[in-house]
Amino acid sequence: MTLATSRPIASDALALIEAYRAAGEISFQDVDLETARQNYEISCASNGMPRSEVADVRDVVIADRIPARLYRDRPAEIGPAILFIHGGGWVIGSLDTHDGLCRALTRKTGAMVIAVDYRRAPESRYPAAVDDCRAALEWVFAHAEDLHIDPQRIVLVGDSAGGQMATVLANEYALGGHRECPVAQVLLYPVTDLGMDSDSYRRVTTGFPLTDRSMRWFADQYAPEGVDRLQAGLSPLRHEVPECGVPAFVVTVDHDPLADEGIAYAAKLASAGTAVEHLHLAGYAHGLFTSAGKIPTGAAVLDRVAAFICAATGTHDLRARGRGRTPNRSTV
Repeated sequence: MTLATSRPIASDALALIEAYRAAGEISFQDVDLETARQNYEISCASNGMPRSEVADVRDVVIADRIPARLYRDRPAEIGPAILFIHGGGWVIGSLDTHDGLCRALTRKTGAMVIAVDYRRAPESRYPAAVDDCRAALEWVFAHAEDLHIDPQRIVLVGDSAGGQMATVLANEYALGGHRECPVAQVLLYPVTDLGMDSDSYRRVTTGFPLTDRSMRWFADQYAPEGVDRLQAGLSPLRHEVPECGVPAFVVTVDHDPLADEGIAYAAKLASAGTAVEHLHLAGYAHGLFTSAGKIPTGAAVLDRVAAFICAATGTHDLRARGRGRTPNRSTV
């Protein structure tokens, strides 16, 4: 096997990457759709955050048609909320693939977490997924009193494709026309440019579960030929962002075709006057947070995410319940 990059792999991530390579580097695009979804479910269950006990977890239908899962680990006093938008390339993720992550977030922040089970491609193509997430956010704001949440303390969190949709919504709300606006956004290795022509696309081509081929396959399912992939709803990096927009915490990882666009997007937000905290992790690959049960750095960075959310919502930091320190990594 010839790798397109010689950059080192972090010691706590090496075992999973070596196992993937030893198994023949079979990625999502190399199998049929249902097998890809099953494999992702199995991987997230095996490698993700443990399903810690949470006081109240309920599957519900919101906005009349959208399945969702509500997590609350504190008494139903008025408090903050997180609208969580899972990743999985708009195709393979689900409420279950990110269940451990949502449980950890509610325990670490005290916020109610509303996880959205948006319609997936290729059964439902763009803009179905982001339309569902938009409707979910509108529903959360409209039902804040019933949910015992403060509409001034709602945070958007998304990983990968979910990060794309989270920031698209954050930009829409920051531009005005809404009574309320999310107080913060957390973007975990987000998709921000479906032009797919960055140096990191050319560099991460083999040796990792998500490569340039994987991303092109995902994009073909969600936004096939005939869809303008450079429009703002798909490639926010290529468009103007609001001045002094929704404060952001952005995580990027080096072994990721999305690395360069995530770095550029964090810089673009900052250049527009938005408060941005950007953490770039050398040595790590896409999927860090759905492998955080096996990669300690993933769990430690989640503490950083929780601290950001607590600061943004004015909530007492509950990270002691997770107990962990973030290793010294490069921070921008």
